[in-house]
Amino acid sequence: MSIMKSRSNYGLHFHRKKTIYKAAAAIAAVLVVSSSLVFFISRKNRLGNERQELLEYWESGFFDLAFSASGAALLSKPMDYFFLTLRGFSAYQLGIAQINNADTLAYIDECIWSLRKAMLLKNSQNDGRVFYVLGKAYYYKGPEYADLAVLYLEKARSVLYRAEDIPEYLGLAYAALHDYRGSVEAFSQALTPSAAYSSGDAGTGVDFGGVQPSDVLLLSIARSYMALDELDAAQAYLLRCIEISRDSNIRVAARLLAAEILGKNGDAGGAELQYMAVLEETGENAEAHYQLGELYAVGGDMTRARAEWRRAYRIDPAHAGVRIRLGM
Repeated sequence: MSIMKSRSNYGLHFHRKKTIYKAAAAIAAVLVVSSSLVFFISRKNRLGNERQELLEYWESGFFDLAFSASGAALLSKPMDYFFLTLRGFSAYQLGIAQINNADTLAYIDECIWSLRKAMLLKNSQNDGRVFYVLGKAYYYKGPEYADLAVLYLEKARSVLYRAEDIPEYLGLAYAALHDYRGSVEAFSQALTPSAAYSSGDAGTGVDFGGVQPSDVLLLSIARSYMALDELDAAQAYLLRCIEISRDSNIRVAARLLAAEILGKNGDAGGAELQYMAVLEETGENAEAHYQLGELYAVGGDMTRARAEWRRAYRIDPAHAGVRIRLGM
């Protein structure tokens, strides 16, 4: 009996210990799962807060903070679409705000690197924002990247991404590629933004459809028309540019081109008036004096022509045309 009792007590004790171990193991398992869940939720909340913070930086215009925060986040999540795009977008904004060209290009390169990497992810397939910013970034890289600017700006339009400056940037990029017909069509769409997303042909008149174009846009359109040798259309845009511009440099550039067209059309008097207007506005201008000399030479008045060339030389001794005319 004593042995039986002893064994019975041992068995009972063992059973109790086993039950305690099971309970402890169950509690431990629950604690592990709970701590993992807490960690997961905490991490998820932290990532959510990080993204929200980044968006707040961006929406508040704190592009430097968005740039640095997205860069830090990419160290642990290098292929995260959200962080890559925010990095690229903020780099672009910082780039165009720089005064030094080297600083601009450094940020633009970072923008391109980030957005091209984002394009490896499926999220980018219909994200017009990425194509739009990439296109403008390549435009800022210089004329040798104009083909890529056109490629991505056209991709942005193909997914119906709406941005009013797309046609203007496309016009400039096409002009850099010497595709002046494409340039004129894009610029014309910039004058009528609603047409920028239609498939119809752009108009070529100076009917702005209620849109007030910028003087820079008008001057750019005129230059493209001149390259196409469509001088009447170019002249119309130049005269409108002169009329609305408040920038002396732009007015002078437009008057010089207008005078060039008038001279080609045989209107020497009209060309002379434009050159005189340039001199009245600037006081002295080497190109205006040089071109006046050319006009007088064509008219057979070599005395006045040489006088104008000498004036031009005093203003700009390095002027190539003047140096040739004066035998230097």
